[in-house]
Amino acid sequence: MERPKSKFLKELAKGLGNHQEKDSILREYEIHIDEIFMESQDCTNEEELMERILSRLGSPDEIAQMWKEELSVTPSNMKWLFILLNIIFFCGGSLFTLVHNLYKWEWLTKLWNYVTAIPTLIAFLYLFFWALLGYEIGRGFGHGGRRLLRTTFLLSLIPNLVLMVLTVFEIIPHGWFAPLLTRTFIIACILFTVVLYPVSWLGYRWGRKASI
Repeated sequence: MERPKSKFLKELAKGLGNHQEKDSILREYEIHIDEIFMESQDCTNEEELMERILSRLGSPDEIAQMWKEELSVTPSNMKWLFILLNIIFFCGGSLFTLVHNLYKWEWLTKLWNYVTAIPTLIAFLYLFFWALLGYEIGRGFGHGGRRLLRTTFLLSLIPNLVLMVLTVFEIIPHGWFAPLLTRTFIIACILFTVVLYPVSWLGYRWGRKASI
C-alpha cells in the first residue's frame, strides 16, 4: 500500500524542485492519498491503487506544473487586490450615502429606498465576497495561504470597523442611515462581522481542496 504513495510523492517532489511551498504541498497530497487508500481498502493491487491516485489527483508532472504556474500570482498582489475591492465597496457605499443625504435627488432617493429595503440580500452578497476571498487564497496558495488569509482579513476589515465606530459615536449622523439603523440591524451587523472570518475560513478550505 505504501509503495504507490512513496512513488507518487517522490515524483512530485522531483517535479516541484525548489518550490517555496514544497513541503506543505507534499503534506497536502499525502493526506489526500491516505484518503484514497481508506476508500480503497478492498483493493490490494498496487497498479490499480496508482491508477486511482492518478485518476483522482492527476499525474505528479501535471500537479508540479500547476503549482509552478501559481507562483505568478504573488501573495502580496492577492492581498492588496481584495483589500482594494473592500475599500471600493466601502467608499462607494459612503459616497452613495453622502450624496443621497446632501442633495435629495428624486432618482437617487428611489434607489436609496430600494437598496435599504433589501438589507438581508446585501448582507449575504457581502458574505459571499468574504467566502470568495478565502476560496481564492485557498485555491491559489493551498496550505501556505493560511497566514495570508489572516493578514488580508484583518487589513480588509479596517474600513468596516472605522464605519461602525463613526456611526456608534454619532460622528456620522444616525439619520443618514434611516431607515436601516435600527437596534435589530445594528445587532445583525455585529453578528455578521463576527461570522466573516469563519466564512472566509470555510471558503479557504474549499479553495484548498479545489486546488488538489
